[in-house]
Amino acid sequence: MATLLPSTRARQTFEAHGGVLRTSEALRLGVHPATLYAMRDAGEIECVSRGLYRLSSLPPLSNPDLATVGLRVPQGVVCLISALYYHELTTEIPRHVDLALRRGGTPPRLDSPPIRVYWFTGKAFSVGVETHEIDEVPVRIYSREKTIADCFKYRNKLGLDTALEALRLYLPRRDASTDALMAAAAVCRVAGVMRPYVEALL
Repeated sequence: MATLLPSTRARQTFEAHGGVLRTSEALRLGVHPATLYAMRDAGEIECVSRGLYRLSSLPPLSNPDLATVGLRVPQGVVCLISALYYHELTTEIPRHVDLALRRGGTPPRLDSPPIRVYWFTGKAFSVGVETHEIDEVPVRIYSREKTIADCFKYRNKLGLDTALEALRLYLPRRDASTDALMAAAAVCRVAGVMRPYVEALL
């Protein structure tokens, strides 16, 4: 029986794991560092961010920033402007990935994409987390309702206009839920702030 070339075995290892591997995972699975870098130099794999590689034959990434964050910081949750953009609730273009982490956690080390970390506690961190598949990567993102409530909570930092635009874009949707919205507002302790705006826009 013919022996597989190291690069062929490495490609099969990548394919068995969705085409994306961290360097540490690849080494643990038996891919030799020399093989990994030879594949990179030959264009068989591409570096998504430091220490993260994917097969070049895969379809182009639709959202490489969120996919990278989902892989590199799986304990984080995409929030605020980045979550609004994902949910199509803003006309702003994110300049970095807004990421919520549980207070007391370890700050992530990422060269790319640029991230802005927010430290959440208790229910403010755990409520409203959804998992979305982005480029075959599970990415944790806050729900539309929780994201809007968070934007009201951080209105002094983001600007009230950002929160109000999201609310205006959300409420006309057929699947919008004022009950879910106000429940999220209660978790974020901004129900009193949000209610007049919600009532005025209904």
